Amino acid sequence: MGRCDGRCTLVVICSLQLLAVLQRQVFDFLGYQWAPILANFLHIIAVILGVFGTVQVRSRYLILYAVWLVIWVGWNSFIICFYLEVGHLSQDRDFLMTFNTSLHRSWWMENGPGCLVTQVPDSPLAPEDHHVITVSGCLLDYQYIEVVSSALQVFLALFGFVYACYVSKVFLDEEDSFDFIGGFETYGYQPPQKSSHLQLQPLYTSVSPHITQIKLLALY
Repeated sequence: MGRCDGRCTLVVICSLQLLAVLQRQVFDFLGYQWAPILANFLHIIAVILGVFGTVQVRSRYLILYAVWLVIWVGWNSFIICFYLEVGHLSQDRDFLMTFNTSLHRSWWMENGPGCLVTQVPDSPLAPEDHHVITVSGCLLDYQYIEVVSSALQVFLALFGFVYACYVSKVFLDEEDSFDFIGGFETYGYQPPQKSSHLQLQPLYTSVSPHITQIKLLALY
């Protein structure tokens, strides 16, 4: 047990995925990003199933985890394209991230490293109960922070997918070989066999009368 096999590596990858998605979930909650919040929640459930399937040797859970990772890679690829405004995607479409329930965007827009937020009072562009701000001096723009976060998720998902396929294949091979040799049937319960009862009959010592007579004659 001195080395880490595929199961151990997969558990480590799942643990890193949980840490990464939990910190991302916190910042998405702060930014009221409802679509990423829902996706992160489903990802947390899938990763937990992956850990359970790895520890309890359940290949079906690992297959489900691997299928979700394909969807997760696609979702994070969309996030990267959204913040980089690839094609016809635009960050002005708030409904893609917030389901059109709020005007909030990424939490890093106002709280990024080195960002200086200045409020613009009495701006005609501000909707009701909202205000307009200007952000300047950021060392790293919020969209690049979101891209890096999504790229990390894709990186971990690719490794998780490879190891999930490998470990599930090992589990399936072990199940097939175990069924081939009989499984638990070899060590199944066998009723005790009925033993044949021997009838014991007492042995009696009989003295022949002729021998007795010969002994008596010898005495005379």
